[in-house]
Amino acid sequence: HVTPLTMGGAAAALVLGSKLVLWSVYAVGIYFACKFAYEIRIYAIVNYGYVIHEFDPWFNFRATKYLAEHGWHAFFHWFDYKAWYPLGRPVGTTIYPGMQITSVAIWRAMPHYMPLLGLQPMSLNDVCCMVPAWFGITASVSLGALTAECSGTWSAGVAAAAIMAVIPAHTMRSVAGGYDNESIALTAMCTTFYFWTRALRPDPAVADGRATKASVVFGVLCGAAYVYMVAAWGGYVFVVNMIGVHAAALCACGRYTSKLHRAYSLFYVIGTLGATRVPPVNWAPVRNLEQMGPLLAFVGMQLLEYVEVQRRARKLSVLQVQLLRAKLALPIALALVGAAALLMQVGYFGPLSARVRGLFVKHTRTGNPLVDSVAEHQPANEQAYSHYLHHIYHIAPYGFFLSLVRFTDANLFIVLYAGTAYFFSNKMARLVILLGPVASALGGVLLGVAADQLLVRPVARLGSRILRLPSPPATGAAEAAAAEGAEEEEEEEDRSGKDASASAKERRKKGGKGGAKAEAALGEAWSHARALGALAMEGVELVYANPVSCLLRIALGAYAVYWCVPRGREFYDYSHQLAEGLSQPQIMFKAKTYNGQEVMVDDYR
Repeated sequence: HVTPLTMGGAAAALVLGSKLVLWSVYAVGIYFACKFAYEIRIYAIVNYGYVIHEFDPWFNFRATKYLAEHGWHAFFHWFDYKAWYPLGRPVGTTIYPGMQITSVAIWRAMPHYMPLLGLQPMSLNDVCCMVPAWFGITASVSLGALTAECSGTWSAGVAAAAIMAVIPAHTMRSVAGGYDNESIALTAMCTTFYFWTRALRPDPAVADGRATKASVVFGVLCGAAYVYMVAAWGGYVFVVNMIGVHAAALCACGRYTSKLHRAYSLFYVIGTLGATRVPPVNWAPVRNLEQMGPLLAFVGMQLLEYVEVQRRARKLSVLQVQLLRAKLALPIALALVGAAALLMQVGYFGPLSARVRGLFVKHTRTGNPLVDSVAEHQPANEQAYSHYLHHIYHIAPYGFFLSLVRFTDANLFIVLYAGTAYFFSNKMARLVILLGPVASALGGVLLGVAADQLLVRPVARLGSRILRLPSPPATGAAEAAAAEGAEEEEEEEDRSGKDASASAKERRKKGGKGGAKAEAALGEAWSHARALGALAMEGVELVYANPVSCLLRIALGAYAVYWCVPRGREFYDYSHQLAEGLSQPQIMFKAKTYNGQEVMVDDYR
């Protein structure tokens, strides 16, 4: 007779095996997401060959050729007399060069590693045609990692990556041959957001709200990714404001820690210094009104960190911390208002750009005829959302409400990102591209949570009972994230308790016994409430983990799979149909002769 106690080695092996199986499934899911992302973007290559599409991609390719042939210095001092004729264009100071630099770097690296793989290096034209397809893959993987970090489960991450791979809101700017800035910008944006949320992950070994090693490492990486984002696309303003809003929201929710300070300060300093080196940007991060919010968040973060250092050194109570914050914030705020008034008098601050004004006023009243006349600057409607999101438009709200249930630093980001992207895409149709990643993430959250709760976890529970393991195997990032969140909450409670205790001792020394008793009573009531909540959750967990309940969940999960598969196929087919339509070059097209023979009309190159 073998008991669980004599199964120590076998139980550990089974737990490890179950983890390996689960992570293998996740790896296969990411592989298929990458495969889907590549296949849906190469219709133009298959049907028309390596051809650059439309006007803007052709200019971008011409600029890339100039960089490859003349080098870095000449590129940034290039005045093109053929563009914007007859005025000409100072290309070096008016172009976001990230895509050109990336393409030339890939092209020059190919002769070194392609022969090792038994492949021939590609021409610069072919590289530029394929860059959107390659970066469609990396954007999908980055979005999957961001979703997993925010939701706490790689089931959601894999589902989000698969949706992002084919969703029309992403493919509309990333088909092969569509050599435009947005094709690489979404990779830069999702990577920046992932590093930002990863920097905020709690570390069980770090107590009392101190900075973690991850907050420093990933804060630096976040700043570097943001610099690449600035070099790639003018939409970098959305990225820096999104991170600034999230940092400010965490402070407003009482979740400020030194970890947040390190991550945001490193991101902002590195990102801003790098952004000022991009010619079209220059000193805009510290002069343009639309970028003042992140700057104010940075200044406020330094004040909060100073107070946090004083709290640890002097063991201040919660009330004393708030008083010190108010005492310091008032003179700093007055100084900032005075400095802003003075700088406005001398014309230091630049006005809001026409496109930014178009987000807050009717699109025909921005004052810029070019912006007012573009159809993409009109507000989006339900038809546009259905066109570019398809079924994800209907399931994303459920993922949003599920995200509201799990309150962590990273998960708050996805909630704020969803609300902000929806608001701005509703104001300007072209910004549906910003809604594509977060809609994919929310759709992934719904599908991932459903898979975890209806299939992964009940199967793990039943398996542990059948094999008589001491406890069910961990099923991925969800348990780890939950454990980290609980530990962080306990640390916060302990810290608050110590602060309250120190404050009570001070008041007792000063004769304030009544305040100390009230504070102690409040602390005891809070402890009782937490204990009752934990007891209720334990009872729910016992019912939820019951074998009968697990079997019912598995049956419901099987029905959900049966219901979702045909709709998923419908979404996949619709996305491919739309992608093939988006892959038609404007400079060549297919036609049929009088006898029905199909010919390629290629008279414009």
